[in-house]
Amino acid sequence: MFFKSFWRKKEKSTDKKSVLVGHIDTFKYKTNIEMRFADLDMMGHVNNAVYFTYMEIGRTKYWKHAINWDWKTTGVVIGQASIDYIAPIFLEDKVSMYVRTSRIGNTSFDLEYLIVKDVNGKEVTCSKGKTVCVAFDYGSKTPSAIPDKERNKMIAFEQLETT
Repeated sequence: MFFKSFWRKKEKSTDKKSVLVGHIDTFKYKTNIEMRFADLDMMGHVNNAVYFTYMEIGRTKYWKHAINWDWKTTGVVIGQASIDYIAPIFLEDKVSMYVRTSRIGNTSFDLEYLIVKDVNGKEVTCSKGKTVCVAFDYGSKTPSAIPDKERNKMIAFEQLETT
């Protein structure tokens, strides 16, 4: 099959500093992703750039459900985004996304994503992603401290240990 040449069979090696995205059972939030015909490229699968849009959709739903971030007080910008493509997604696939907060710093926090599709009743991981989100003061155009209210909601929802 022609598509197989575009998708790696071996696990991608990572450097020692990389943080591995957790397994599905470490995620407490899951949402469905609705695909559009426009998401497909000429090869018949979801275009690589659209995965970042899916991450944005998942992130927005997650924030609304888990944190209820107060956008009027503190904004959020993406400082870094990365993704590993594992398996292709086609138009007829039923796609879901897992999202979790994996790290909370002073002004930034990490979100991890798993995009999965249902294949004969089993979830197959299609991609693993990560974004570094930065709390941002639009007035001064500088990073700001993560508000305590939102920080506490992230910690409580994810049951993270405080340091």
